[in-house]
Amino acid sequence: MTNSYTAAQLKPGMSASVAKTITDADILMFAAVSTDMNPMHIDEEYAKQTIFHGRIAHGMLTSGLISAVLANQLPGPGTVYLGQTLKFKGPVHPGDTVKATVTVKEVMVEKNRAVLTTVCTIGDKVIIEGEATVMCPAAAN
Repeated sequence: MTNSYTAAQLKPGMSASVAKTITDADILMFAAVSTDMNPMHIDEEYAKQTIFHGRIAHGMLTSGLISAVLANQLPGPGTVYLGQTLKFKGPVHPGDTVKATVTVKEVMVEKNRAVLTTVCTIGDKVIIEGEATVMCPAAAN
């Protein structure tokens, strides 16, 4: 298991990332689990007529990679998501590789909380940006 960081161990500027190529299967499974059947995500013929010229991944599927970084790396296992802002700035198409990066912005040791900037990119292009608030793990492992 990956190490966790307590609030006392976190320092502004600490950062971690994960990258994943979004597949057709990912999009279809997310549609099934979330029940979001917007044809922009699942119907290529429909999606070709949109401003995106083809199917795109659900924004929440893509932003889920942020959750993976928080839960698995920084602060790590035992982290509790308390809040998240998201600004969607570009589409994710099947086959795109998305990199999610979180960076510690502020630590409130006395409250066992941290605020982290969250960014998802495809190459050099920012597709999602926001900020997460988390409760840090009670103890490092």
